[in-house]
Amino acid sequence: MSDTQTLIENRPPSVANLFLERVSATPDAEAYRYPVPAAPGAGPDEWKSLSWGQAAERVFAIAAGLIELGVRPEERVALSSSTRVEWILVDLGILCAGAATTTVYPQTNAEESAFIVADSDSKVLIAEDAAQLAKARERRADLPDLAHVVIIDPAGYEPEAADPEGWVLTLAELEKRGAAHLEKNPDVIKARVSAITSDQLATLIYTSGTTGRPKGVRLPHDNWSYMAKAIAATGLVGPDDVQYLWLPLAHVFGKVLTSGQIEVGHVTAVDGRIDKIIENLPVVQPTYMAAVPRIFEKVYNGVAAKARAGGGAKYKIFLWAAGVAREYARTTQDNFRRTGQANAPFGLSAKHKVADALVYSKLREAFGGRLRACVSGSAALAPDIGYFFAGAGVHILEGYGLTESSAASFVNPGEAYRTGTVGKPLPGTEVRIAEDGEVLLRGPGIMEGYHGLPEKTAEVLESDGWLHTGDIGELSPDGYLRITDRKKDLIKTSGGKYVAPAEVEGQFKAVCPYVSNILVHGADRNFCTALIALDEPSILGWAKENGLGGKSYAEVVAAPETVALVDGYVQELNAGLQRWQTIKKFQLLPRDLDVEHGELTPSLKLKRPFVEREYQHLIDEMYAGTREV
Repeated sequence: MSDTQTLIENRPPSVANLFLERVSATPDAEAYRYPVPAAPGAGPDEWKSLSWGQAAERVFAIAAGLIELGVRPEERVALSSSTRVEWILVDLGILCAGAATTTVYPQTNAEESAFIVADSDSKVLIAEDAAQLAKARERRADLPDLAHVVIIDPAGYEPEAADPEGWVLTLAELEKRGAAHLEKNPDVIKARVSAITSDQLATLIYTSGTTGRPKGVRLPHDNWSYMAKAIAATGLVGPDDVQYLWLPLAHVFGKVLTSGQIEVGHVTAVDGRIDKIIENLPVVQPTYMAAVPRIFEKVYNGVAAKARAGGGAKYKIFLWAAGVAREYARTTQDNFRRTGQANAPFGLSAKHKVADALVYSKLREAFGGRLRACVSGSAALAPDIGYFFAGAGVHILEGYGLTESSAASFVNPGEAYRTGTVGKPLPGTEVRIAEDGEVLLRGPGIMEGYHGLPEKTAEVLESDGWLHTGDIGELSPDGYLRITDRKKDLIKTSGGKYVAPAEVEGQFKAVCPYVSNILVHGADRNFCTALIALDEPSILGWAKENGLGGKSYAEVVAAPETVALVDGYVQELNAGLQRWQTIKKFQLLPRDLDVEHGELTPSLKLKRPFVEREYQHLIDEMYAGTREV
C-alpha cells in the first residue's frame, strides 16, 4: 500500500478529530488572519491573527454553548453569514458538538431561507447580523421548531416584544455560556467528538436550483475527513502556505478549503468582501488562492482596460504581451507533456523575458507578489484566459467537483497542469465516462443523498455508488479530464447540429475584453444567438474615450457605436467557429447579470433558464422575421 493510500484509508471519522489533532500538534502556530474594518476615511483595515490554540478556545466555547442550548448529536444548526472568520469558528463549533451545519447564503431571501431552515429541521440559526435575524422574524410562523437565533454581529440589533423569551442571543453570549458549561464539564467536547461516527451527518448544503425548491445535499463527516486527507496527499499545499479565502463558505468549494487547511496546518486569511479583493491581495500576499473564473475574467478585462487607457502604444504592447503569454504557455505545457521539461525555444523565451518586464511582473505584483498557484473551479475557465495567466506566471490549476461530491473530485497536478482540463482525480476517487459522454464519479467524497428526497437521490446515485454528474466530458489516455458542457445545456439546433454553449461563451470571453456575461441560445432554432452583458467599468472607460462620456451604462450599451464595437468581437469569434456554432445575432443587455436579481448563483454561475425567461422578448426579437425550420 502506498503512503497516499495509507494516509487516506487511515483517516479519522471526522474533521472534528482532525481539528483536535491540529490544535494538539501546533497550538501556537498561526491559523487564521482576519480584518477589523476601519472607520470610513480612517485608512486601511487592521488585520489580526488567531493561533490554533486561540481558535480552539472559541470553537470549544461555541460547541459547549450549543450543547448547553440543548443541541444533540446530528441535529442541525443553520448558519447564515458571509465569509468571515466567525463562519469557520461556528462551523467547527457545530461539528465539535457532534451536530450538523446547514449552510444558508446570506443573499437568500426570507422565504427560501425559511424553507431551508424548516426543511433541514434546524434547531438553532446562527445569523450574521440584524438583517439575517429580520428574515427569521419575518417567517417566524413557518419556523415553529427553531429554538434560538444567535447573532454574530449585534450592531443594529433591537430586541422585539414578539420574540419568545431567550429566542435571540449574541455569539458573545453563547460563548460565555459555553465557557461556563466547560468549567463544569471539562471533557464534554472530547466526549462528543470521540462519539462521532464517519457516517454521521456533518453538513447539509442546499443546491441553488434554477427551477423549483433547492435540494439539501447530505454530506457525512467521512466526506470532509477524506477531502482533508486527499487534498494533503496532492502535495499542492504545504504548512508554510498562506491562503486567501474569500469564496462563499455556504458553497461547497469554499467549505472544502477549510478542511484541507486543518489537515495541512497552513495560514488562512479570511475576508469575503469581494470589493476588497484587489486591496487585500498586496496586504495578505497569499501563496495560493481559490477563485471562480469570473474573478480571472475581471482581472484580465481590468488589465486590458488599463492598458487601453494608457494610449495606443501601451495597448499594442499589452496585446503583443498577451499573445506571447499564450504562445509561451502552450509551448511549455506541450513540451512538459512530451519531455518532462517546461522549456521554450530561444526566440520565444527572449520575447517572454521582455514581456515579463513590461507587463507580467506588474500583474503578479497585483496578486501580492508571492502567488504560487490559483485553483479555479465552479465553472469552466476560458482556455485563452487560462493560457494568458499561465504565460504571465499566475498558474491557474483548474479543478472540478459538485456539491454532491464534496467539491474537490479533480484538480490539476502542480507543475504538470494542463490548461483547458480539470486535471486528474483526487486519490481515492474513481471516474468513468458513460456511453452518452456523461462523467460518472465514485469514491469517499460522494454524498449520502438528497435530504428527504429518496426518489431524487435514486435519479443520480446508483446502488453501486456511481454518481451521475450531469456533465459531459472526455478523458485523455493519461487520465486528464476535460468538461465540455452540462448535459442539459447542450444545444441541438433545428438542423440537428449540437452546440456546447459554454465552449462558445468561453471563447468569446477570451476575445472580447468588455464582456461580463454571455448566454448563447439556439436550441431547436435554425441559428445561434447571444445575450451579452458588458463589464460596467471597462465599457464606461471605453465610452469616455469615444465620445460617450457622461452617459449611463444603459445609454452606452444602447448606443450604435457600442453595438458596432461588440459586433467586431462577435465576428472575430465567428471566424474561429464551425458554421453552425456561429452567433448570427446578439442583443446587449441593459444591465449586467447578478446574484441579487436571481440570474447568477452565489458562486456566479449563470442560471440559463431564468435568464432566458427574463429576456425572452429580446430572444424573440432576434428570431422575428426568420423562417424557423
